[in-house]
Amino acid sequence: MELETFLHLLHFDTEKVFPPDWEVDWEDAPLPYKLYRRLPEIPLSAEVPLTLQKREDDRNPSLDELGHFLWYVYGLTQFAQSPIIDETGKNVSFTPSLRRFVPSGGALYPNEVYVYVKLDDVPEGIYHYDVAHHQLILLREGNYDHYLSRSLDNGVPLSDCFCTVFVSTLFWKNFYKYNNFSYRLQGLDAGVIIGQTLGVANQMGLSTKVCYQFLDRSLNHLLGLSEQEESVYAVIPLSTKPSMICVDNGKKRDQTMSATELCREVPVLNHTVYNRSKRVIDYPMLKKLNEASMFETTKSFAKLTNKNAETPLGPEMVFLPVTESFSCDFAAACRKRYSPGIDFTLGNVSQTQISTLLKETSSFLYQNDLDDTEGQIESRVSLYGSFYRVEGILDGAYAYDNRTHALRRITKGDHREFLQDGLTMPFVNMAQVPLCINVVGDRDHLKERLGVRGYRIQQMEAGILVQRLLLVASALGMNGHALLGFDANQSDELFRSESKGKTGLIQIPVGPHHPRAWIKGGLHS
Repeated sequence: MELETFLHLLHFDTEKVFPPDWEVDWEDAPLPYKLYRRLPEIPLSAEVPLTLQKREDDRNPSLDELGHFLWYVYGLTQFAQSPIIDETGKNVSFTPSLRRFVPSGGALYPNEVYVYVKLDDVPEGIYHYDVAHHQLILLREGNYDHYLSRSLDNGVPLSDCFCTVFVSTLFWKNFYKYNNFSYRLQGLDAGVIIGQTLGVANQMGLSTKVCYQFLDRSLNHLLGLSEQEESVYAVIPLSTKPSMICVDNGKKRDQTMSATELCREVPVLNHTVYNRSKRVIDYPMLKKLNEASMFETTKSFAKLTNKNAETPLGPEMVFLPVTESFSCDFAAACRKRYSPGIDFTLGNVSQTQISTLLKETSSFLYQNDLDDTEGQIESRVSLYGSFYRVEGILDGAYAYDNRTHALRRITKGDHREFLQDGLTMPFVNMAQVPLCINVVGDRDHLKERLGVRGYRIQQMEAGILVQRLLLVASALGMNGHALLGFDANQSDELFRSESKGKTGLIQIPVGPHHPRAWIKGGLHS
């Protein structure tokens, strides 16, 4: 199957990307985290603070602070057991799960986090964040500023960074369950980790820049990854200097760099990894997509221009109230965030709540290597929503315009039943949901400028918005449940997005909810 055809089916006709005889081998499932064997271990402090404080100086953090950062980004935060009642209603079993502050499709967490660390407390080098034991695993010792700077965008002065975060995707970790559909989940899951990384860094007073464009093979080689099994999706340098990575320095490279040349500069790593599965099924489409997405030279790096047209004002515009500057306990919002599923309960949503939710989600700007602007980050994904029983807003479908802080009404009416019919799996009772938010992006998935790599970048940017939305909803006393099991064609019909060259990327029902019937305990001191 051609890659373009596959990506189209993956989004608009997902049943056709599954083999007709697909069965999940639950007994041979991989672990939800990667384990290295017989490598140096550096334990991180288990005394994680319940709040995150902004740093008052530009000195490099301590190892303890780095440990707190990593735990809030991707650590194991909670053990839970949820009851499952059989069809007779008499027998109850319990499903255990290890939770993190970010959501993941099926709680499978297909991504891994690596860090290039330059702190006084530990040897300089490349580490894997071992979430199972909250520790760092030393993969490669040494200073790799020069190597990395030639693999990334030219505007990232890595010498000023105390840490660089790598978010990778380990393909088998959710392919075993979702088969080819896992490709869509992997980009979104990487995006919510990026979103959480940006949020935690902001709370700690750290500067960030997200790099989506890099020489893939040189980075995979540096980390010791087999690109047939795992590949880097995003790179996030961290600095204590507030103006460190705010603007591209505008300097052009003296020469074009190639991944093949860089890989010759450092030796191959051959580490032993354990994932529990005894039989790993091949995933040729994921390998082809990963191969086709790779940048071999820095000539492939591109800048994107903003195509968003001004929203015309008219009688169908609903201007939302200007709310005061929103502040919340970020760590508390992380702890309260979960996916309610069938626990939603229909309740009133005030205009202040929806105004804050939309404004705080869409105004979360971040520095990246895609924008051809200085200081102003252009958005490539936007928010649409179907609202029911929201104070001061007629029931209907709307598009949110961040520049005017207004809703443009698309169609009137109660669309909850329509949205319920569009779910491929009834994880949520839409009749109990007042807000159903859709993250919407270009139907061509940025492929015109970035090729098939554009698809996964778009999914990651959608994931960033999803994580921000979920945390803001949590801080407002609600919660959201991110869904991919919805009919994109039906969603596009409701929001009339196809005529604008847009499509729904992910759907998030949001609202009040009952407490979940589960047993849970926090995994922190």
